[in-house]
Amino acid sequence: MKTSELFKRDRPVFSFEVFPPRNFDRPNAEKRVCATMEVLREVNPDFVSVTYRGAGPDAPKATIGIAKLIRDRYQTEAVVHLPAARLTKADVDDFLVRAEDAGIQNILALRGDIPEGGRVSDDFHYASDLVTYIKSKGDFNVSGACYPEGHPESPDALSDIRALKTKVDAGTSELISQLFFDNEAFFKFQDRCQFAGINVPIEAGIMPIMTASQAERMQAMAGVNLPAKLQGVLHRFADKPDALRDAGIAYAVDQIVDLLAHGVDGIHLYTMDNPEVAARIIEATKNIIRA
Repeated sequence: MKTSELFKRDRPVFSFEVFPPRNFDRPNAEKRVCATMEVLREVNPDFVSVTYRGAGPDAPKATIGIAKLIRDRYQTEAVVHLPAARLTKADVDDFLVRAEDAGIQNILALRGDIPEGGRVSDDFHYASDLVTYIKSKGDFNVSGACYPEGHPESPDALSDIRALKTKVDAGTSELISQLFFDNEAFFKFQDRCQFAGINVPIEAGIMPIMTASQAERMQAMAGVNLPAKLQGVLHRFADKPDALRDAGIAYAVDQIVDLLAHGVDGIHLYTMDNPEVAARIIEATKNIIRA
């Protein structure tokens, strides 16, 4: 099923992101993925997105292998990530053939982080270029990323929304947001999108904070704002790991409840491959999500 069909149902979409092992053939790699999926299936997710891991010939094999496992064994739709900055046109062609052969219809088209040594190629300068190319190669459903607080490399909010509109017009069916900790920023972003004529569904990306260093890293890398409420949590429990983990989960649950109460199109939970944390968030929200 194409994930675009999921958003036509009369309820919010609930999805997760998982990280495949760098080498899917490694002993216990499949077992680790299955352990995560056994937890996630408790809430019957609408889809699971699979991050593109590593470089070289093993990356597409691992990514598509995990996606096929999720779909075939757990009857859950899978979305595979495709990062333009790490790929040549030939790489993308190969990936799309593999995906089609595996019956994978859903692609999350990203520019992706620029590798330390620079882009592998500039065949796809923007994510919108990759979207256009994928749509020309077959019957794929293409999702895209969005940044409620603006892409960290964008000069201003207007430029960011214009670029997002270009990506949607290229054939993006739905958007998954970068993580954020300030729901008001997300609501304002929704208003900007509506004003700009961006009318595709937008899933809110939520990631529970587990450590103070994790929060600082997200702030530095992605330009994510840390609201005063969250800063207070980090300051109070920075030297108490168990308490901070509990507080981070509680903060994420509070965000999810508020977003659902405001009629969000969906929730996309970044699990960071931590089944225990995912299980606790699921337990706290499963009746609300499916209400």
